[in-house]
Amino acid sequence: MSEVGDIGRKAGRGLRWSLLGNLVMKAGSFVMSLVLARLLVPEDFGVFAIALAATQFVIYINDAGVIAATVQWRGRLEEIAPTATVVAILSSFALYALFWVIAPFYARLAGSEDATWVIRILMATNVVYGLTAVRSAALMRRFEQDKLAWANLAGFVVNASVSITLAANAAGAYSFAWGQLAGGVVTGVLVVLLARIRVRLGFDRAQAARLLRFGLPLCVSLGIEGLLLNVDSVIVGDVLGPVWLGFYLLAFNISSWVPGLIGTAIRYVALPSFSRLAEEGGQAMREGVRQAVPLLAGMVLPIAVLMGTLAPSVVEFLYGANWLPAAQVLRFLAVVMAVRMLTLLITDILAALGRTKATMWVNLCWAVALIPALLVGARLDGIQGAAVAHALVAVVVALPLLGVALHRSGMPVGLVGAGLARPLLGAAAAGLVMAGLASVIDGAFIELCVAGGAGLLLFVLIVVPRAVLKRLVRQGRAHARP
Repeated sequence: MSEVGDIGRKAGRGLRWSLLGNLVMKAGSFVMSLVLARLLVPEDFGVFAIALAATQFVIYINDAGVIAATVQWRGRLEEIAPTATVVAILSSFALYALFWVIAPFYARLAGSEDATWVIRILMATNVVYGLTAVRSAALMRRFEQDKLAWANLAGFVVNASVSITLAANAAGAYSFAWGQLAGGVVTGVLVVLLARIRVRLGFDRAQAARLLRFGLPLCVSLGIEGLLLNVDSVIVGDVLGPVWLGFYLLAFNISSWVPGLIGTAIRYVALPSFSRLAEEGGQAMREGVRQAVPLLAGMVLPIAVLMGTLAPSVVEFLYGANWLPAAQVLRFLAVVMAVRMLTLLITDILAALGRTKATMWVNLCWAVALIPALLVGARLDGIQGAAVAHALVAVVVALPLLGVALHRSGMPVGLVGAGLARPLLGAAAAGLVMAGLASVIDGAFIELCVAGGAGLLLFVLIVVPRAVLKRLVRQGRAHARP
């Protein structure tokens, strides 16, 4: 148990750094977008969006799963680093060569031939990620997320500086591409320096086969995950047109805030944590899951309940009454968001146990069920029907399949259920309080403050153990004293 506690402390420190780095990056990206919006025209953003869509899909499969495989590797990192480096480099260069060739066809298909060279420049960023994949994995494996955070922040500063300078000099969409590439290079150089692993190249066929047996199914799984994140927008746009797609995308973006901020930070620490616990044995792994599930649920469920219950107030307060049709979508996408967060955690548990094929099949079945459900839902009830279909498939298809995968891996499903019980009770009570107070309060801001605040307070009182609450109260009083 002492090993579990030690890994927990390291993971907690890594999570704090990941959250802080993510928060600063998100705030900085928002400020940068405001500046660039005044220097560029909408067409430049459109060209960049086309290029970014291709890049974001490739990043899921760029390193052939080497980062995750290296983090999870049983044994000394030095023994696998040369082979893993070669595999990651070959994979990223092969994908870059492929997209160099198909870039003109993809750009023409997307409606903007001007995006061809933007794609080629931006895709070079993924080559940098391939070159530094093993070093990034080493930092995650050692819970040195602080170094990753500093490297990413330094890269972002360079990215913003180059992008804004080029945009001010009429570089158009190329300002985005060159900025991201410059930032990626700076981040990559810092990662290599901070990882403190001697750069050696080598190739062991047995090690490469073992890496790919673990990494490729996970790679395919992440590719399907990318499909799951984007297929609803394609279907809604095709069935209902751009106006309703705009409302749907607004709600989707709001529901993605938590996975974008918390989910990314958790993934930096969850896989290395569970991998080290798996090395200690089944009991340590079960204890880690027992502690992780309620912690995640306690972070995600109150936000999901607030988004779902007070969706009209959230949308009106943030974007104005003209966007209120998006609220009917947000109610159900909040459910999808909560399931996605739990899915991310379970995926990392299965990966730590070496069960990457299970996550691939779960995501594949999820996608197969989701596509026709979205088509039917959108045709029957517009954007709300699409959102309902998305939520139903997540709850009725994805969660049971994940339960089966956990059971087959030897991890008790009841352990996850027990960890969710108290947060779900707190979420139900908080939702009832929010809905009751919202029915008698006028004004979006007041509703969020009073109804949202009361519901969140009740959630904390139900979910957080009394001993923890008392300790927090004592610490607050101690800090309040002069």
